[in-house]
Amino acid sequence: MDRHDLYELCVQSPPHAVALLRAIHGHEPCVLGEDFCGTAAVSREWARGDGCSAVAADIDASLSPTRRRVAAPAVEFVEVDLLERGVDQRADVIFVGNFSIGEIHERAALVRHLRRSLARLNPGGVFVCDTYGGESAFRVGSFIRTHAAAEGSIVHYTWEHRSADPATGIVENAIHFRVVHAGEVVLDLPDAFVYRWRLWSIPELRDAMRDAGFVRTSVHRSLEGQEEAGGLPSDYIVCVAAFKE
Repeated sequence: MDRHDLYELCVQSPPHAVALLRAIHGHEPCVLGEDFCGTAAVSREWARGDGCSAVAADIDASLSPTRRRVAAPAVEFVEVDLLERGVDQRADVIFVGNFSIGEIHERAALVRHLRRSLARLNPGGVFVCDTYGGESAFRVGSFIRTHAAAEGSIVHYTWEHRSADPATGIVENAIHFRVVHAGEVVLDLPDAFVYRWRLWSIPELRDAMRDAGFVRTSVHRSLEGQEEAGGLPSDYIVCVAAFKE
């Protein structure tokens, strides 16, 4: 079990993500583009569907062994610096998950990435990214959750808000893992992942999507794919979607 396995166990829920993306699209999308994909867990889940395939893009070459070990035949991996150039393969849905839209720090670069995504989408396609916000978004601190792992092990997962600057929107977050088996720590991974993100707000994302040429945008918190009708809670995670004609 390495840090990527622990990440998939503690952080991600690919079946939930795939169901949400399909609901937001609203029809029968076949091809997913997962940008900043990490281990491509969402792409692998997507490709389980009949006639479905995915293109998973990321710059991290260190993930290649993991990808080879778990790759599905219908998943194509593209090693690319998405901050510098886009992906050529067409898609019905493009997903930037796990707050990875924050890897883009400048608005001009954000609009440029969105324009590339728009050009890549098939007619009726949708771009979806997630972000978090609310009262705690720029507050330092951490929380710990536990998850059951194989053979009776327990994983303690810590999400840390290490620093945050409301003036620039730059935040630094870290993930720590500790695996305990039979009362003993068998694996300790402080700073397993450290992120320095630009935390984009919902209005900033929607404005950039419109400037990139998308015809409409929406905000989603549920599997029904419905736009949030009322106010958001004090702390939230949402998906922001942009639709192509």
